[in-house]
Amino acid sequence: MKTILITGATDGIGQLATQKLAVLGYRILAHGRDQQKLESLTETTVGQIEPWLADLANLSDVRGMCRQILQQHECLYAVVNNAGVLKAPVTQTLTNRDIRFEVNTIAPYLITRKLLPIIDTQGVILNVSSAAQAPVDLDALEQFRAMGDMEAYAQSKLAMTAWSRYVANELTNGPSVISVNPGSLLATKMVKEGFGIEGKDLNIGADILVRLVTDPSDSKRTGEYFDNDAGDFGSPHSAVVDDAFGRRLIASLDSIIHQIGSE
Repeated sequence: MKTILITGATDGIGQLATQKLAVLGYRILAHGRDQQKLESLTETTVGQIEPWLADLANLSDVRGMCRQILQQHECLYAVVNNAGVLKAPVTQTLTNRDIRFEVNTIAPYLITRKLLPIIDTQGVILNVSSAAQAPVDLDALEQFRAMGDMEAYAQSKLAMTAWSRYVANELTNGPSVISVNPGSLLATKMVKEGFGIEGKDLNIGADILVRLVTDPSDSKRTGEYFDNDAGDFGSPHSAVVDDAFGRRLIASLDSIIHQIGSE
């Protein structure tokens, strides 16, 4: 039985993708930050669900989760970095960074780096990005600067898309690393809170996550970006393919996770 880690598995497209993949026979390591929601997911989902509790806004928490996964599992077929945040009551984290960068960019990078030794070389790391992408202020990534919600979110998603491409090019022997815009304005809690609308069918987003993990014709497209609004692989923001920016971004991310590792 193949094992998949999905972050943000208790809400929205992450929850629906978890349920769909469990029905297909995958063992799901379901991450969430709410114990009650994790228990509910485990109780109501058909299939093998293993709950994992961690706050992705706390990188020490993330590191601890990864350490435990490494102790308990020898192989992961896929990691789906799905968890994300647009709005929060407090946007400055304990480590003096913006919560959008911490959760949407840095935490998934940390998870990927820590778990890479056990990810199947034929498997896939799937990073849930967005159509909202904007050039990144690396100083703001490293140290908190007050930003608008969409400004911070769009920068964090471009940064995630860019490091996806960089890591894919680095890994000459797999696994695949793919980023995906699962669809704009889907009926997630984030869209309802951020835009005050109901949004489109969640299955649009969940189904593309399932497809990119399970269909070899798609899951092998390492380094690429799938735009589900267009229904195909396509071009991300031009800054994503700027190699000089990519190197600076990776240097910043490596510095941040090195600090976490030395705590």
